[in-house]
Amino acid sequence: MPNIHIRPATPEDVTQILAFVRELAIYEQAEHEVVATEESIARSIFAPQATAHALICERDGQAIGFAVYFYNYSTWLAKNGLFLEDLYVTPEARGTGAGKALLKHLAQIAVERDCGRFEWNVLDWNEPAIQFYESIGAKPQSEWIGYRLTGQALQDLAAA
Repeated sequence: MPNIHIRPATPEDVTQILAFVRELAIYEQAEHEVVATEESIARSIFAPQATAHALICERDGQAIGFAVYFYNYSTWLAKNGLFLEDLYVTPEARGTGAGKALLKHLAQIAVERDCGRFEWNVLDWNEPAIQFYESIGAKPQSEWIGYRLTGQALQDLAAA
């Protein structure tokens, strides 16, 4: 993957990360759901207590993508897993190996950290991503249904 470099994100990347988050949200037809700010990204990724991590993908010194990940845990394996929250490559850089380079870098982190799994989600309509993930050997996990608690429902449960 010539001219592609993956590096850990730094606090100086906050503006770029937020721009990528917004571009990803537009692609996923969910721009209205983005409430992240530069301050909240800085706090959630770069503060001492942060549990999320980010990578920047560059080609010839220009940021062309990013990934955000965190560690989860499998009681059955008694090991951490690496969960990819977001992966985004700019439209003009797609097909250049940048996405694969990010996934390979994350797989290397997972192996180095003795993770038992490397997992992520994909929207069911995102056929290019599904085909790409399956081409590298990833398998869909259809037996599990994801649930999410947010907003007022989250507040209500916490207060109950």
